[in-house]
Amino acid sequence: MKKIIYAIVINFLFVLNVSAQKWTTDFEEAKLLASKTNNNIVLVFQGSDWCAPCIKLDREIWSSQEYQDLAKDHFVMLKADFPRKKANQLPENIQKQNAHLAEMYNKEGYFPMVVVLSQKGKVLGKIGYEKLTPTTYFKKLTSFEK
Repeated sequence: MKKIIYAIVINFLFVLNVSAQKWTTDFEEAKLLASKTNNNIVLVFQGSDWCAPCIKLDREIWSSQEYQDLAKDHFVMLKADFPRKKANQLPENIQKQNAHLAEMYNKEGYFPMVVVLSQKGKVLGKIGYEKLTPTTYFKKLTSFEK
């Protein structure tokens, strides 16, 4: 019985890993991966524990299987999170990197802010939260690439 439960848990974790959107929090890693895969970067500025539109964008777009299927071979997903609750604080090096990214790409301080970047970090377009289907949102992001 233990073997069966163990096998079910392993399979469940494997399915979650395969279907989950791959995110990075390291800008240099994102640029390297984008160069290797010949993809652009989607940089998402969010406040994961306080920004209602950020949470909606995550739930309605990023977490949807529809968006994940469209984006998996098209974008490198980079998250710059700015949580406020002490329990959700990020390591200091990530906080510094995110602050630097905000200085470069989100001077206005809007949340959420989604920035499509070239492999080298050039801004191709920006968008915030919009009540769209995952496919329509994906099409808006890809329209910046032209």
